Amino acid sequence: MRSVGIKILNSRLSEYVRLAASGETILVTDRDRVVAELGPIRESRSPILADAYLAESVRSGALTPPTLSGSAPPPVPKPIAPLEQLLAELDQSRSDR
Repeated sequence: MRSVGIKILNSRLSEYVRLAASGETILVTDRDRVVAELGPIRESRSPILADAYLAESVRSGALTPPTLSGSAPPPVPKPIAPLEQLLAELDQSRSDR
């Protein structure tokens, strides 16, 4: 584990990011006080950014994932109208062209 001041971190950020990516944890300090931690991603974290944001939102409680009862499959949607009726209405609406 290393520690680095904000000023040095700012000037050599890519070097410290590479260290974190290789598995090392870096403590970021401001006037000898730890203010942040830079480290490798957790195993539970998705490498895809959108998935990571979604997972973090669920962990923090901002989102609640949907739940389906395990006993029954989701309902099958019923058609609004028979296909023949829809096609006839489509032909009728196009007849003025």
